[in-house]
Amino acid sequence: MPDTLRINRAPVLTLWGAIVAERLGLPRETALTCGQAVAGMTAHVKGVRLGLYAPPEDRPHEPPPPKPGGVSGAIRDVHLLGRIVHVGETKDGPRAISKGEVVKHEAVERYLRGKFGDRLADAQAAMTDLAKSLPPKELAAHAFHLYEQFRPEVPPDERGWGAKGVLDLARIRALARDAR
Repeated sequence: MPDTLRINRAPVLTLWGAIVAERLGLPRETALTCGQAVAGMTAHVKGVRLGLYAPPEDRPHEPPPPKPGGVSGAIRDVHLLGRIVHVGETKDGPRAISKGEVVKHEAVERYLRGKFGDRLADAQAAMTDLAKSLPPKELAAHAFHLYEQFRPEVPPDERGWGAKGVLDLARIRALARDAR
């Protein structure tokens, strides 16, 4: 089986974020939702850069979103891949909040299966090995930089929005070997 697959960046970042969050101690279901939230925030930042969304300084009086339905208690901040993910307690456990809604881990799992297809287990194994190659504190500090080293290459302009690139699993495994 080839060591590469064609895929866009969002599912790769979602999976990497989930794996890092789990390595940092979050339950798998929570980690999946946090990975999705990080990918969404990163896409939004790119959208601002491309002029698709208004920058934050153009909307200074925008009120914070209300607490989503199903969230009980306080909302805490989780630092992940250079982003702050809001996480609220639900009846099913802690879940990330994205765009004012609780992220459903089942939806993230379906999304990843749909995007990676039969290569999900291979990609997950390579990324998990990379995450385990570093102590948690070091992983937390360098996780986004690691992602930048293996993410699929796509054009930096608008044509690259959602474009597929090549994810090289051998490169991820080499990063893990180098980190040991």
